[in-house]
Amino acid sequence: MATPGGRIAIIGGGPGGLYTAALLKRRDPDRQVTLWERTVPDHTFGFGVVLSDETLGGIEHADPAVHEALQQNFTRWDDIEIVHRNTRRTSGGHGFAALGRRRLLEILHTRCHALGVDLRPHTEAPPVERLAETHDLVVAADGVHSTTREAYADAFRPRVTTHRCRYIWLAADFAFDAFRFEIAETEHGVMQLHGYPFAADASTVIIEMREEVWHAAGFDGATPQESVERCAKIFADALGGRPLRSNNSAWTAFRTVVNERWSHGNVVLLGDAAHTAHFSIGSGTKLAVEDALALTACLEEHPDARSALTAYEAERKPVVASTQRAALASLEWFENLALYVDQPPRRFAFNLLTRSRRVTHDNLRLRDPDFTAGVEREFGCPPGTPPMFTPFRLRGLTLRNRVVVSPMDMYSAADGIPGDLHLVHLGARALGGAALVMTEMVCVSPEGRITPGCAGLYTGRQGEAWRRITDFVHERAPGTAIGVQLGHSGRKGSTRLMWEGMDEPLPDGNWPLSAASPLPYKPGSQLPRELGRAQLTDLRQQFVAAAGRAGRAGFDLLELHCAHGYLLSGFLSPLTNRRSDAYGGSLERRLRFPLEVFDAVRAVWPEERPMTVRISATDWADGGTTAEDAVEIARAFAAHGADAIDVSTGQVVAEEAPEYGRSYQTPFADRIRHEARVPVIAVGAISSWDDVNSLLLAGRADLCALARPHLYDPHWTLHAAAEQGYDGPGAVWPAPYRAGSRPPRTGRTDAPKPRLTLGS
Repeated sequence: MATPGGRIAIIGGGPGGLYTAALLKRRDPDRQVTLWERTVPDHTFGFGVVLSDETLGGIEHADPAVHEALQQNFTRWDDIEIVHRNTRRTSGGHGFAALGRRRLLEILHTRCHALGVDLRPHTEAPPVERLAETHDLVVAADGVHSTTREAYADAFRPRVTTHRCRYIWLAADFAFDAFRFEIAETEHGVMQLHGYPFAADASTVIIEMREEVWHAAGFDGATPQESVERCAKIFADALGGRPLRSNNSAWTAFRTVVNERWSHGNVVLLGDAAHTAHFSIGSGTKLAVEDALALTACLEEHPDARSALTAYEAERKPVVASTQRAALASLEWFENLALYVDQPPRRFAFNLLTRSRRVTHDNLRLRDPDFTAGVEREFGCPPGTPPMFTPFRLRGLTLRNRVVVSPMDMYSAADGIPGDLHLVHLGARALGGAALVMTEMVCVSPEGRITPGCAGLYTGRQGEAWRRITDFVHERAPGTAIGVQLGHSGRKGSTRLMWEGMDEPLPDGNWPLSAASPLPYKPGSQLPRELGRAQLTDLRQQFVAAAGRAGRAGFDLLELHCAHGYLLSGFLSPLTNRRSDAYGGSLERRLRFPLEVFDAVRAVWPEERPMTVRISATDWADGGTTAEDAVEIARAFAAHGADAIDVSTGQVVAEEAPEYGRSYQTPFADRIRHEARVPVIAVGAISSWDDVNSLLLAGRADLCALARPHLYDPHWTLHAAAEQGYDGPGAVWPAPYRAGSRPPRTGRTDAPKPRLTLGS
């Protein structure tokens, strides 16, 4: 491949393409840079563009002339206003900068002309195959509907997801005072306005609603002008009765674009051609400009185009993936807006502000302490008490804070009997301040074990060993509750210890497996037998017997494990339940056996002690449990007396494809909490106390369960209290550890500071 100098073709005259052209030409004036754009600048879609300080810093460093022109045209503001049910809540300290998209293109066109870029507006680019043959580099910045991406679809392997809302991009001839979100609850459903100023006399206005609301309201049959006029009428209060205007505006559904690869030969994707991020976090132009900066830098830093494009993709893909996760969280929040409209005003506002998980409780507290303090008061936080240290009641059990040590298999039991490691593991975490410490999955029979090292409650000796642990927790960590998770491995049993080969069959000494249907977990796994009526009765009794031993062992809470592909989970998922009898088929029938077990256990579990159920809210696989199914499953267990639902995901089928990311499972808990109206425990990559506070204040969870953070730091909860300056009943240091309640000093802090700088 040729060097990255010479002839460069750019397809697409949006901000990303133009800025790439300017940067490449500025860095090497001898380059022949040609840009094709099908439309002329005056025909651009949209109105205002928002750029972050971080992006502007990169522009300033790369091209001060463009940066200076942008600075002269920016409209700046700090506040976000949220208007809902005639109540306005304002949060300050956010810092935005915007300008008109047309003005941005004018600035970039002017810069490209000054640098000598060959601009060809209103001209269709030659076929990309021909450009690739005649140029050293082809930059495809041809947008969300990229023809380049489609031409090389086999190489780029794009995935395009169309979402559930319709939106239209409009403008108003006045400037909002803030970034404004306004909610309209109409006879057809919930609609929302996103608005922000981009000039002294103009604002962008985006109207958005669910597809079914759009149809019900008749927008599908309205002319463009009728749509504009109706939107202005619906949001007349926000607009002060003023009209809206369009610019070739049309209703559309947002499409998320993800590409497995961004380059093919000497052709590279940039901006919306490579990726899209929902407008509600304002990152489309920002990402395109940052792509341009990174691509130009990589071409400077590497000897040939191939290595430069590889470096560009390696640098940008993780950043873009993170932004897309945040954008998807924001998009889905607005898709599900109807779930939240009944929240108290301040909580609703906080929920909206933290929807992408990039803005957090601590972040907002620094930006606008008065706003955040108001949200905390509405939540019920006593003065000086972070949300995570407020109590929560489940049946007869009051938890002193909202932190749960999530179940973590130790695979260290002998004949199902928990030993010293379990005592130290659970005891240390109980001393560490969490309100509730959960055991690993405790198996109800020898055949129900996952591995030979799994703990059980199928013998009296096991019950006595657990009593030793619960006694320690209650005596040495008073106020801490300890819960037991009961389960049966189903088709995922008779495997090696995790560190010897997770889910791999034992080399010898296997025991027979049973499951809802005779399906092995993965190729090479043991084939389970399908459970008949008699075996189902026996299994139910095994759970009952184990629950009785758990009660006598002194556990404060019992959780029924119906997740992760184990036996009861296997009945719930259509991917693992292929039965044709009364226990298979519809969701109602797939629920039947897990509910029978729950009822039988609840009947023997002490009335005052709570029961929870862990479920997999999605299988992360086509044809499996859906989020809608999860709500119905939660409703069913709640109707039978479950006090809370522990909302996990996946691990049901080996071919799953989870969408990992920070707090990635919490949206499922959020939905169940609001639709099923049952308390939820959120799990899944919750790693900071700031995350916990944010989830609780937003109303997405009632309790937060953390696993790996408690492996890293058994005193995670107490340290979270110390770091937030909290000392109260929600986080009580054990007397022997009290001296460690302040972080130790790590170096000298009393050195004199320099007072004068002397010149030479």
